[in-house]
Amino acid sequence: MLTDGAWEWLRASRSEPPGRANSGSRRKTYATALEQAWQMFQAAAAVGPATRPLHVFYGLSQAGRAIAAAAWELKGEDWRLDAHGIKTTGFDRDFPDIEIRTDRAGTQGSFPRLSQLLGSPVWGPDPVRLEDVWDLLPVNIAYPLTERARLTPLTVFEHHVGHHDHPLLSVPVSDIPDRVIDAGTREALAEFLISYPSVARHHSYVTTRTSRGELDAPPAYERFEEGSGALRFNWTMPEGAATRAERREHLRAMTHEHGGLRYFLPVISPMAKELHPLMAWWAVLYTLSMLARYEPAQWSACTNVDLNAHAVPIERVLQLAIDHVPVLIRDAVAQVAS
Repeated sequence: MLTDGAWEWLRASRSEPPGRANSGSRRKTYATALEQAWQMFQAAAAVGPATRPLHVFYGLSQAGRAIAAAAWELKGEDWRLDAHGIKTTGFDRDFPDIEIRTDRAGTQGSFPRLSQLLGSPVWGPDPVRLEDVWDLLPVNIAYPLTERARLTPLTVFEHHVGHHDHPLLSVPVSDIPDRVIDAGTREALAEFLISYPSVARHHSYVTTRTSRGELDAPPAYERFEEGSGALRFNWTMPEGAATRAERREHLRAMTHEHGGLRYFLPVISPMAKELHPLMAWWAVLYTLSMLARYEPAQWSACTNVDLNAHAVPIERVLQLAIDHVPVLIRDAVAQVAS
């Protein structure tokens, strides 16, 4: 339903394009690029893994041109995108170890220009491993590529924000991994949260106090059956006592939406801040499309369910891309055109 609604919104927007896409060549590009994106996604749904990454990525790439055309921030000819602005190397490595690099900030490539619009980082010539970006997608929480300690999104539910006016925003944060819960100490939690700056700026969290005034009491985790758990954190509201709506808005400012839920995202090296979900999808889908296009034999081996443990996760992420990416495209158009 979310996907259908996103495409309806995008297609309806073409009669009265938003932002700077309301006239001239920007209007033509907006309409044509969205039509191509829609047809690419339709085609992706009808084919198998052998060619699906090509359809999905190039559908996203064309949607990126529509996003740039609508952006108020881009004036003159800055909205015209030139090349991908992202590169993959190391196809001779194991699948999780394929390397991803980007052009530098301020260049005309699709990836750096859209990252600029969405407040998302680029990282230049220093490589990021595919596995590290793969783990940034909430849909991949259940699909690890290796057994290493992962940095995955932490889930938070807006409806857990209380109704009474209060100077603290207090909500449970879920999907804290077992390794942190098993350690059970404040030090282990603090070390883990270094990668989650928005969570690390908390005021306090619920502890297992055994006596009044115990300042070093350990975190009071709620353990889940599926191998993770939750902890209730508190953040100080900037203006003191705040309404529920104000506290929910503060939570939205610290998190990213994906699939109708909100997430705290980790910052991975060498990035300076959280990678926007649309740009995380962009990096993963670009890598899969380049592997399928330029290394077809290797791609066939990666997607062989009889021989490769990565085949089912790859199939799953490609299917979920068809469901989730259009919603992120719609949200990006609305954001840059407002």
